[in-house]
Amino acid sequence: MRSKKLYFIVFLACLGLCQSCQKEIALVATETPIHIIPQPNALQYGEGYFSLTEDTQIRANASQKKAIEPVLAKLRRLTGLNLMVRTDEQQPMVSQITLIQNDSLQNEGYTLQINEHEIRIEAHDSAGYLYAMETVLQLLPATIFSTTHLDTSWTLPVLAIQDAPRFQWRGLMLDLSRHFFEKDYILKTIDRLALHKMNVLHLHLVDDQGWRIEIKKYPKLTEVGAWRVDQEDKHWSARLPVKAGDRATYGGFLTQEDLKEIVAYAAARNIEVVPEIEMPAHVSSAIAAYPSLSCFETPIGVPSGSVWPITDIYCAGKESTFTFLEDVLTEVMEIFPSKYIHIGGDEATKTNWKICPHCQQRMKTEQLHEIDQLQSYFIKRIEKFLVAHDRRLIGWDEILEGGLAPEATVMSWRGTKGGQEAAKQGHDVVMSPGSHVYFDHYQGPQNEEPLANGGFSPLSKVYQFDPVVASMTQEEAAHVLGGQANLWAEFIPTTDQSEYMIYPRLAALAEVLWTQPERKDWVDFSTRVKTQFERYKELGINYAESAYLITASSTVDLQRKAVNVALQNEFPDTDIRYVLGDQEIDETAISYHTPIELKETTLLKASRFEDGKPVGRVFVDTIVFHKGVGHQVQYSTPYHKSYPGAGETSLVNTLRGTKNFHDGQWQGWLEDDMEITIDLGPTELLRQVKVGALENQGPDIYFPTAIEVWVAKSGVDFKKVGAIERPFVSSGDAVLKDFVIDFEPTEVRTVKIIATNLKKSPKGTSSWLFIDEIILK
Repeated sequence: MRSKKLYFIVFLACLGLCQSCQKEIALVATETPIHIIPQPNALQYGEGYFSLTEDTQIRANASQKKAIEPVLAKLRRLTGLNLMVRTDEQQPMVSQITLIQNDSLQNEGYTLQINEHEIRIEAHDSAGYLYAMETVLQLLPATIFSTTHLDTSWTLPVLAIQDAPRFQWRGLMLDLSRHFFEKDYILKTIDRLALHKMNVLHLHLVDDQGWRIEIKKYPKLTEVGAWRVDQEDKHWSARLPVKAGDRATYGGFLTQEDLKEIVAYAAARNIEVVPEIEMPAHVSSAIAAYPSLSCFETPIGVPSGSVWPITDIYCAGKESTFTFLEDVLTEVMEIFPSKYIHIGGDEATKTNWKICPHCQQRMKTEQLHEIDQLQSYFIKRIEKFLVAHDRRLIGWDEILEGGLAPEATVMSWRGTKGGQEAAKQGHDVVMSPGSHVYFDHYQGPQNEEPLANGGFSPLSKVYQFDPVVASMTQEEAAHVLGGQANLWAEFIPTTDQSEYMIYPRLAALAEVLWTQPERKDWVDFSTRVKTQFERYKELGINYAESAYLITASSTVDLQRKAVNVALQNEFPDTDIRYVLGDQEIDETAISYHTPIELKETTLLKASRFEDGKPVGRVFVDTIVFHKGVGHQVQYSTPYHKSYPGAGETSLVNTLRGTKNFHDGQWQGWLEDDMEITIDLGPTELLRQVKVGALENQGPDIYFPTAIEVWVAKSGVDFKKVGAIERPFVSSGDAVLKDFVIDFEPTEVRTVKIIATNLKKSPKGTSSWLFIDEIILK
């Protein structure tokens, strides 16, 4: 908010919350901070308060009581109040919560009116009553979300809310295959989805690296497919191939009873659990269990990490493949009553299909002329089976290739293009573009964040997401069911890290999918999310404060030998203050307004301030002006054209690279060694060379295995003054390191540095050498 007071121009909708029947009412002010997420679509403030007391009772019928029971149980546990539910028609009580059926409201919508004696809730369905009560929780102090009983008074402000969701699909996907999460964590996640008024939990139960659902007819799917060789010490993309029969100890699975409990728990909170059973690709775990499912029946092991290209896929030519899949899906549908069954359908490399006699015969029989049409046949056949069981097929946008199944719904992840195309064809769409809602992407500066799956989707970018593309026609937009975030788990080994990647980005997505666009406001949200953080603390959620982290963007003027440093974070009007040198960040720090110009080696510290005090993580960086800055660099081995850094002066421009190797500061050599010379012009007295390097073994970036430093006073007669060797060491993280070579002080005009490339990774792939700066002292 822009001030302590909260001022709202309120638009009360008619009961259906249609935009066409909204009308403006008077400006109302209140001193009470109302921080509801997602933002209600109409809100009017009154004067006074309603108090929850021992006398408060609830008037509801049996179905209404059942709908609000999950929230009611929390209220009773945390307030210690009885909050008895009465179904009789006796006279109104002094303090009551009244639930009323109103069939004119839309699905999941509700009205909430609070006066000094009554909380009055109207809704059309169970979801509406539940969401009204979730709003009631957010009107109470954040301590209501504590895990322990609190002996205090509980008051709610007098107000009126009319609310309903913008979209019917408001989802989160948890990948249980790449790293397995137990039932208890899934149940916690369901509670948190309900808090945010989200209504779909998509469980990714099958992938190459693990089969996570018990299928009783095929026990080897979990006996074999749920376990892989433990290579958790290595980067996901640097893990070594495994063979059939290798000792597999890492993994797990959910029993059918576990999953039925999860489904029932979710249903009580208006959350539909949508299972994903991948096909025809991302199924190495199934083929490891039953090799006959593949084209050539070659035994394989469950991969421990990245698989690319994905060639071990189901054979589309064998009838036994479809018998297996129909058997599996039959058991899946007995567990999950969801309208939708997700079948994946993405990233299938059809190399084997092109030469498999079974697949080629299938193409002849079905008169298919292109290999993509075989995948279309595969998907359409599965869809026909699901439709016969009164279910709907949903898949990633690759299911468009070769022709879309008649009643299929598309989940568009490669941007929004696939979703637009499906909507044009009259198909329903769930938008889930990697650009905005892949929660496995970084949400803050990579140097400050845990290892993630590349990309950059900060809180503010999630808030900018809109499932409806501006160029869509009204008819096409009507096919957009909503949106979904995906948390792929290659780099998410623990529940703590899973929470860190989900929250608070889920809060931003919840508002995107619930609140009408004209009611959204980033400045307003940035205030309300602070209260959401307090709720997260009470719930014990390991949420990220990455949006508050201060980041720096620097530019250099080599002619003037000056660096300008700009500071920012994601929120507007943040009070950022800084100090130069080895000073403490305190109330005397300098208020930041314009870029800071530096002309000498300087330690820079900066922090966000609230109420005159530093809060959060302190930004620290040292800008080093060294003897090589701005001098000529000659390359005996040229850098790779894909990673030129900032060009010929990149290694001597003072600007350092980050763990994001696409940041424009890294020069790269593929298999080649780096050999450069720096001409200092007049001689300089040197005693040390530092070589700044990056290692990230997933994308095959490795530290140099050796570095040599040669110097010449005349520019031609070089002598070696120092060297280091650094044998390969396996690492699962991205690491920045300055390799230091010290030597006796020497008068030098020209410096030659040779850094030796690993050449080949342990997997046999070509290795990169990445260097960002050569520091001469």
